Amino acid sequence: MARVYLGLGSNIKPVENLRIGVRELRARYGELCVSAIYESAALGFDGANFLNLVAGLESDASPGELQKHAELIHDLSGRDRDSGRLTSRPLDIDLLLHGDLVINEPRLKLPRGDVLNYNFVLRPLAELDPGLIHPVTGKTMQEHWRLFSATSHPLRPVDVIL
Repeated sequence: MARVYLGLGSNIKPVENLRIGVRELRARYGELCVSAIYESAALGFDGANFLNLVAGLESDASPGELQKHAELIHDLSGRDRDSGRLTSRPLDIDLLLHGDLVINEPRLKLPRGDVLNYNFVLRPLAELDPGLIHPVTGKTMQEHWRLFSATSHPLRPVDVIL
């Protein structure tokens, strides 16, 4: 069993779609650890604010199987995969970490670069599992968060029950 972390985000009916994502992940993988939910402005395009969270789970599923299941959940939320990368979306589920796997393939990069590049991924991950070691840097998520400059893209915790 591997400890797996997924990032979930939405800016189209975000509460409804994050609930769909968490519900479907629980149905497939059982117990989830879910971070606080954070609101932030869209990055790279004009759009409604996003709500983001990180979910942790234990699974024997391969990274490819996890990605396929995420695509099925995207379909349930009505996501159009042809709409482009920098656009509003009902639900986005990204595989962030899969145990200590390091993979650098065209369609799969682990750990996902978002972990160290975006505060809406790193902050909830560091809160969920502060002692988690990044498999490339060897530093904990808490250490990375302490060094992160989050002033350029503020986050606001929101009170949502999933």
